[in-house]
Amino acid sequence: MTADRYTTRGEKTVSGALALAMHAMFFALLVFGVSWQKQRSSDTVVAELWASLPPLPAPKVEAPLPPEVKPQPAPPKPAPKAEPKPVPKAEPKPAVKPDIALKEKKEKERKAKDQELAEKKKREEEKTRLAALKEQKAKEAEAQQFAREQAEALQRIAAQQAAAQAKVIDEYKRRIAEKIKRFIIEPPNLQGNPEVEFDVVLLPGGEVLGVKLKRGSAVAAWDGAVERAILRAQPLPLPPDPALFKDFRELNLKFRPKE
Repeated sequence: MTADRYTTRGEKTVSGALALAMHAMFFALLVFGVSWQKQRSSDTVVAELWASLPPLPAPKVEAPLPPEVKPQPAPPKPAPKAEPKPVPKAEPKPAVKPDIALKEKKEKERKAKDQELAEKKKREEEKTRLAALKEQKAKEAEAQQFAREQAEALQRIAAQQAAAQAKVIDEYKRRIAEKIKRFIIEPPNLQGNPEVEFDVVLLPGGEVLGVKLKRGSAVAAWDGAVERAILRAQPLPLPPDPALFKDFRELNLKFRPKE
């Protein structure tokens, strides 16, 4: 039943035709056999007694046509069970085409080369910066050393100048004192070695602007003799450098008879 159920109408027709053809051939053979037997009997004219009649040919039996299979109603389908929703799978990445892969490779190589060049340039710039910094520090150290040497030289020069000026100042103060001593008339019967001290104010030309007794010697005759000598000795000798006059504007002079 299962095979007939799935046989088509065309297949059924072909099967029926083949069955009819087989029966027709079988029938023709039977007829030919009977005719041949009759012809043989007439030629020999021999009467034969048959103990029994030959068997009659089997009646033509036609193969029954296969019954038409009626379509059976389809069994009711069970209600579909609720199936869990499938988890979406990650879609595979599309295959990269050769030209795109080559392009990406060249792009990566270009980026790598650019990065290498940038790093090399950065290293060179850092090297140049360090060299410039080192050179700058060397110049600063040299400048500081030069400044120290200059300062030391100036200090030496200033010290030399100060020493020279002090020597000049001492020399001219000695000259002023000697000139004044030449004009002192020592009073008679002067006892001991009294010291008198005067503050003298001078003008730039060496003239005496003022004489003031700062500390007397307790011998008035000696004090008076020294004051008169200061006035008579003017103009007092001064150094030729006008810058040194500040050291001679106000003089403090001390005198003893035995010096």
